[in-house]
Amino acid sequence: MHMIRVGKQVLCLILFLNVLCMGSDVIAHPHVFIVQQLNIVFDNKGLAGFWVEWNFDDMFSNMIATDYDKNQNSTLEPAEVAEVKEKAFSYIAEYDYFIFVKIDGQSFKVKWIKNFNAVLKNGKLSYHFFVPCHVKAHKLFKQIVIAAYDPSYYTAIFFAQKQPALVENRDRFVIESSLKEDKSTSIYFDMVNPWALFLKFRLKS
Repeated sequence: MHMIRVGKQVLCLILFLNVLCMGSDVIAHPHVFIVQQLNIVFDNKGLAGFWVEWNFDDMFSNMIATDYDKNQNSTLEPAEVAEVKEKAFSYIAEYDYFIFVKIDGQSFKVKWIKNFNAVLKNGKLSYHFFVPCHVKAHKLFKQIVIAAYDPSYYTAIFFAQKQPALVENRDRFVIESSLKEDKSTSIYFDMVNPWALFLKFRLKS
């Protein structure tokens, strides 16, 4: 076991040195920082999906405000929100909206989202959207893993320290959850394991 750990450290060092040799375009990551909160929604049958809230750093917030708050009234009106969605959000659809889900170990592809909104408040930008993900509850536990990350690591996404994940309509279910690194997934030359919400649920007896 000791030799395995040392081998991995050496590999990471080699990868890091290779990255340094590739130039500033590669090592200048990440550029955008997001603090994320999830709101897990259950219906009568089981998991219905989850709300995602992304709170952006000052620089990205200012960039969106400059480019899309056309009347500069420090708020995003419906037409401006539609333009933000089209030009500063929808392009990540080809990357599964940076949302990666596993259901009992099997990948669930996020093909679409609902109810997108962008909000500017006190100069801070946030995105809000719903990810449909229907998983019927049974007597045995179902496990859902929800991770958010940019595979290129241009954007860094972190869970909020306070209330990183809430659950709605949980009365009919036994639910267990935890936040931890997803060791089965690695990005950025295998040097980063994204954090994920590990959620287990079943019907109450």
